[in-house]
Amino acid sequence: MLAVALIVILTVKCSLTEGALASNSSIDRKDRNREMSLQRLQALRALMSSQRPVLAAYIIPTADAHNSEYIDAADARREWISAFTGSAGTAVVTSSQALVWTDGRYYTQFEREVDLSAWTLMKQTLPDTPTLEKWLASNLKDGDVVGVDPQTMTRDEWTPIQTALKKISAQLVPISNNLVDDVRIELGDPAPKRSHNELAPLHVRYTGRTAGEKIAELRRKMAEKKASALVLTALDDIAYTLNLRGSDIEYNPVFFSYLIVMETNVVLYWGDGQLPPSVTDHLREEGVDSVEGKPYGDILEGLKEMARELSESGDGRHVIWLSNDANEAIHRAASGSDVLKRPIDLISEVSPVKLAKLVKNEIELQGFRNCHIKDGIAVVRFFRWLHDQIDSGEQITEVQASDKLLEFRRDEKDFMGPSFGTIAGSGANGAIIHYSPDREGQQTVIERDHMFLLDSGGQYRDGTTDITRTRHMSGNPTAEQKDAFTRVLKGQIMIGSALFPKGVKGNVLDSFARHALWEVGLDYGHGTGHGVGHYLNVHEGPSGVSWRPYPDDPGLNVGQILSNEPGFYKVGEYGIRHEDLIEIVAVDKGSDHPKAKNLRGDYDGRGVLGFSTLTLVPNQRECIDAEIMTDFEISYVNAYHRRVLDTLSPILKERGLLKDLEWLEGQCIPITRK
Repeated sequence: MLAVALIVILTVKCSLTEGALASNSSIDRKDRNREMSLQRLQALRALMSSQRPVLAAYIIPTADAHNSEYIDAADARREWISAFTGSAGTAVVTSSQALVWTDGRYYTQFEREVDLSAWTLMKQTLPDTPTLEKWLASNLKDGDVVGVDPQTMTRDEWTPIQTALKKISAQLVPISNNLVDDVRIELGDPAPKRSHNELAPLHVRYTGRTAGEKIAELRRKMAEKKASALVLTALDDIAYTLNLRGSDIEYNPVFFSYLIVMETNVVLYWGDGQLPPSVTDHLREEGVDSVEGKPYGDILEGLKEMARELSESGDGRHVIWLSNDANEAIHRAASGSDVLKRPIDLISEVSPVKLAKLVKNEIELQGFRNCHIKDGIAVVRFFRWLHDQIDSGEQITEVQASDKLLEFRRDEKDFMGPSFGTIAGSGANGAIIHYSPDREGQQTVIERDHMFLLDSGGQYRDGTTDITRTRHMSGNPTAEQKDAFTRVLKGQIMIGSALFPKGVKGNVLDSFARHALWEVGLDYGHGTGHGVGHYLNVHEGPSGVSWRPYPDDPGLNVGQILSNEPGFYKVGEYGIRHEDLIEIVAVDKGSDHPKAKNLRGDYDGRGVLGFSTLTLVPNQRECIDAEIMTDFEISYVNAYHRRVLDTLSPILKERGLLKDLEWLEGQCIPITRK
């Protein structure tokens, strides 16, 4: 069987080489990937058949070993095998089928990028779409074996699949060598080397708490749990704990590592294990004296050795605490299940660091407020420039617009780079929820009679931004576009002005954002809000606002930062999304909140919460239909625009940006009904 697999792989390799020689240089990279998808599937299936036991199915999650949402090119296995570039989705390959489960943000994108004769889209947000585990249980037979790289699947994902397969006498087995990586090598297209860039200390003037204080707090929580060690695997958890930042994953200031916190020492698995003096000096200054560096690749053996040592110390009854989103391989190694007769007990639950960084301290909150002022200046300057260019007849592409926005952001203090790849969609491209302009193929020009959706953000040392504004480039939208624009704005206002009890889950608020759309039979296929890290990942759990509950959401509380981003998308024509970042604040009758004066209670002592909008960029007046706005909504928009103008105009004036100031003043003229 192995010989057959190698023959198939070599045949595919030759055909790929011949295809590459014959291809015209104008063929887009995505098109080439689509053409090669079937050949790659054939090679993977040959490798699956050569395994012992033979694999009836192989699962390819998007995630890396750290369950990261955005991944390094070295981990882009699902993208390589399918050509689907969306940031979320899980592929399953059998001998005759290839499927990808993904959510509503990516349906249009999937159909544009993927060879639909080879791949099937499983629309996981639709009620009649079976879950991955149900599909496997319905399509496999007794004795079948399903394989997966255990470093790419969390324990919470592993367990339900394993349980479903056991019911049909099938099994889920860990495959230590990732088969997609092996196929890439065989086809002469190995994965790129994993990033390993320098670490950058982040001063306490930005973080508000030292690394020593954070680790001391973790040790107090460990003592409460009677845990001998805490294993941190999420990259942003580690960066937050140590007040370090990196650049190993594009747009995310994190670094590939694992961190183990014990009672008296800390072990950082990073690179080759050699920690540079700048890092050890930084940690020492922040009260972390005992830090041992070990090679990143030694983590599994290191955890097994720790399990052995703990099992031999004291009465041998120890507990190791790790996050429930740590991968299956980490869980197995930490328990010593492969090396001990009696494995170490595990506490597998939401990471205490994830809960700690969810609520920002006052230094972090002030940083968020400051960086949104800087970001507002950059985005206002960009839109003034874009309208001037298009009004004067210049042809500006989506890529050129993205690059120009980056130029403006670079003018701002402490700007470190984009917080994600800019979504700049003109016309029909705006309806692709996670669209990204393609630099290699034919670039789209932003047309004057189109809606233009711009979703972008910046990483600053003092915070992270994420803003979406939709504008009609001539200021003359159709009646349909104007109605949709206004209904999306009404939903954003309903969220932004909401009052709610402390501790309520984010999913409770989701319907507010959809109300005005639902009234006319419209909706959108994504959540309404996500958490945001402080100079960390732009998407941060465990809280958010969606029709689906966030499983580890502890409830909303003062000091959390969320996005507020309802939308509407008419596939093939246009997209509309309005996105602000909002800070959760406590509200009473004396608060500066548009609904504070109407308060008659505090939810029986639970406390009243509301939102304060951080983002400072006006919405396009010409796209707002005041006739379907309530008096409150008109007042809300006008008050917001007045705050934007009052905050940004002195800075624009001081910097001599008078054309930008004039444009902003025009955008902030109060809206009225006819």
